[in-house]
Amino acid sequence: MDDDQAPGWDAIEAAVEAHLDPEGGPLHWSTGVLPGQDGVYGISAYRLPGVWFFVTFGLTELYEKESDDPAVSGWGIELTMRTPREPAEEQPPSWPMTLLRQLGAYVFTNGSPFGPGHRLDPGTTITGSPDTRLMAVAFTSDVKLPQIRTPNGSVEFVQVVGITAAELERMQETSTAAVLQDLARATPELVTDPGR
Repeated sequence: MDDDQAPGWDAIEAAVEAHLDPEGGPLHWSTGVLPGQDGVYGISAYRLPGVWFFVTFGLTELYEKESDDPAVSGWGIELTMRTPREPAEEQPPSWPMTLLRQLGAYVFTNGSPFGPGHRLDPGTTITGSPDTRLMAVAFTSDVKLPQIRTPNGSVEFVQVVGITAAELERMQETSTAAVLQDLARATPELVTDPGR
C-alpha cells in the first residue's frame, strides 16, 4: 500500500462528515504515537452547533490491514466525546484530548477495548481539575455515528460520557444504560459538561 493511503482514517472522516455535518474541517492533534506503536495516533475536534465533537484515530487499522480478523479493524472501536462549545469559541478544551489519549493507552495496556455498558473510575476528576463533579466515565454506542465498514474491517464508535460519583453508584446498582437514558433526557447527545 502507498504510504499516503490511509483507508481506515478516510472512512472515519467520511462517517463524521456524513452523519454529523460539522461546521468546517477538523482541528487535529498528534499524540506523538507513531504507526506500529501502541496507542492513539491522533485526535480530531469538530465544531458542531454548541458542541465540540472529539474522535480518536489509532484504535483501528488506519493504514494497511495487520490483524488476523478480516471482519474487525484493529480493536474494532474508536472513541468519541462531546463537550460544550461557546458560539465564538475557536479552540476546544485540552482535557478531553488528554482523557481520550489515556483511555486509548489503557486499551493497549490491558488488551481489551471499551464497549457499551462499560464504566471506568480513574480515581480523580476526568478533567484533571478539582472544579468539577465528574469523577468517572461511562461508555455507550455513539448517539449519532453508526458502526461503519472500512477496507480493514468494522469500526464501532464508542462514546465516552463523564459521570458523577453518584451516577456511577447508581450505574453499579442498576445499569450503565439506565443511568445514561436518564442523562439523555437533559442532553440527548450525552454532552459531557464539566460544569454540571
